[in-house]
Amino acid sequence: MFSPKYQLTDKMLSDLTAIAEAKGIIDRAKILPQQELRLRRQAIIRMTHHSTEIEGNQLNMGQVEALFAKKKIDAPNRDIYEVQNYLNALKYIEGVVADKKPITEKVILKIHKLVTDKTLAPAFSGHYRPGPIYIVKRRLGMPQETVYTGPDAKDVPKLMTDFIAWLKRSDEEQINPVIVAAITHLEVATIHPFNDGNGRTARALATLVLYERGYDFRRLFALEDFYNTGRESYYEAINVGKNYNERRTDISSWLGYFVIGFKQEIDLVKQKIFALSAHAKYGNISSQIYLTPEQLKIVDFLDQVGRISVKDVVDVLSCPRRTAQLHLQKLKKIKMIKATGKGKSTSYIANR
Repeated sequence: MFSPKYQLTDKMLSDLTAIAEAKGIIDRAKILPQQELRLRRQAIIRMTHHSTEIEGNQLNMGQVEALFAKKKIDAPNRDIYEVQNYLNALKYIEGVVADKKPITEKVILKIHKLVTDKTLAPAFSGHYRPGPIYIVKRRLGMPQETVYTGPDAKDVPKLMTDFIAWLKRSDEEQINPVIVAAITHLEVATIHPFNDGNGRTARALATLVLYERGYDFRRLFALEDFYNTGRESYYEAINVGKNYNERRTDISSWLGYFVIGFKQEIDLVKQKIFALSAHAKYGNISSQIYLTPEQLKIVDFLDQVGRISVKDVVDVLSCPRRTAQLHLQKLKKIKMIKATGKGKSTSYIANR
């Protein structure tokens, strides 16, 4: 049975309390939907860029943003696939949460399959590794060093089953979601269940845990930013033992690192929200504006492109023209958008 061993220090408990308080502030903040969508889009792009760059991807933030917008870029196919794959995995995670699906082995394997599509042989993508695995450190002019040896391949299915059972128990025992996400990240990286893509799968799964347990902070954070900015500290923190048994002794140091990083990222989100919320008050926005998922897609398209027509809405929502017109009229009624042009040339822009 998987039962992680750790101690929560006074510093960790203080940081977890501060994170919970920040959550309340962020959840209640009044900002415009297009502002929230922009921040959420930036978070997805940052998550994707940093999580793939940790693994050696060469695309810069601008190129990742272009791929998010479904634009073509000139870059090696593997780099493009890795970024597109992570974007697809994050989209899948949002669907898992929306459908209120539990985190099962099937969900984890699906995340891995999405993360490694076209970059790993089909026999290994979405499947546990069939053989041994080692993490090797290479330095110029120095002999390579094995920094971690994963558990035997035959033990992987049982270890993953035990981990998933613990995930369920952690929910029932109401363990703090940040701690659960930290343990999830470390345990998947420790089992190293796949031939490749273990780090990206672990980071994506930790995000899913936070989203699923109500710690999504309006999906405005990107913890991968913290990992990648101080990559050496990340490697040092996660390497708490040279084999699986060593990593099961005490993981308190990893939890301390994870909690500090999460608080740092949430503090940045809070600062951004404060700035936008203050502007909203100045603009006399007295309450939050709640939009349907369809309306949010329209506003998101508008924010990226600058204007939208009925035909655009039909394409974005895959809906009849009459339905598209109704969505636009509702947004116009609450003064989110305004019409420009006449007749067939009518389009809509943000009502700033």
